[in-house]
Order: sequence, then C-alpha cells, then structure tokens
Amino acid sequence: MRIGLIADTHGLLRPEALASLQGVDVILHAGDIGKPAVLDGLRAIAPVEAIAGNVDRAWCDLPEQRVVEVAGLRVLLVHDWNATDAPPDVDLVVCGHSHKPGVWHEDGLLVVNPGSAGPRRFSLPVSVGVVTIEGSALHAETLPLSVPPPRRRGRK
Repeated sequence: MRIGLIADTHGLLRPEALASLQGVDVILHAGDIGKPAVLDGLRAIAPVEAIAGNVDRAWCDLPEQRVVEVAGLRVLLVHDWNATDAPPDVDLVVCGHSHKPGVWHEDGLLVVNPGSAGPRRFSLPVSVGVVTIEGSALHAETLPLSVPPPRRRGRK
C-alpha cells in the first residue's frame, strides 16, 4: 500500500506533483489546498482525504484536523502540527503549513510533512511525500520535485 502525501498547494497543482503521485492507493492533502480544482485533479489519480488549512477557511467546509483510517492505520491529518496535540490512538501524523519537508519521530509517533507542492516559498524545495506500508512496517519519505526555477522580478 502506498499513500501519497501533499500539502500547501495554494491553488497550484503542478504536473510534477501529479507524476510523483501516480500509482498511490490514496492521497492525503494536509491543507492550504487553495481551490476545489486541486482536489479534483488529485481525485483523477486516487481517492483523496483532505483537511482545510489557514488559506482555505473562506471557501471550504473541510475540518482543520481529522483522523482518517487508511489500510488499518489511524492517520491524523492536521495543517499546523505545532498548533495541536495528537490523539493518543494514532499511528501516523501528516501535516503541512511550514512548507518544510521532513520525516521525524516525536514521542514515538511518525510525523511527515511532505513540504509544499505549490508555489515555491523562499529557498525551500517543492515536494510531495509517500508512505509505504509493508506488513506492519511504515516507510516515509519526501520527494523533491524537479520544477523550473522561479522567474526573477525586476530589471533585466
């Protein structure tokens, strides 16, 4: 089972993100979706579970955090990991907000931030994530996307 992770699209669904998520069984979007078309594009690949981020409050009625079940795992989807406490009965946390991709353990809990798949922010990479489940083992990784550099503004 492969779980695709994406966050902070901010209305931009890059073809590179779609290509990286091909073949996953389900996609989890950790908020700051930006517009409904992003979820529609992801649904063309696999079923999608999503939550709202801070930029989504005006247009969507998704919760800002929720627990979803995927392949027998209880997964907490939360936009800003620093603004919440994980329920004691979850196996995995998927978060966004910081735009910084990472995989770490906190109090024995696997936490994954796939980074931002939308507009590049500062010098942070553009990325998605994948969690692979084999038996009872979880393997999580972030996948940097090869995207064109941002256009420079100002005089030429």
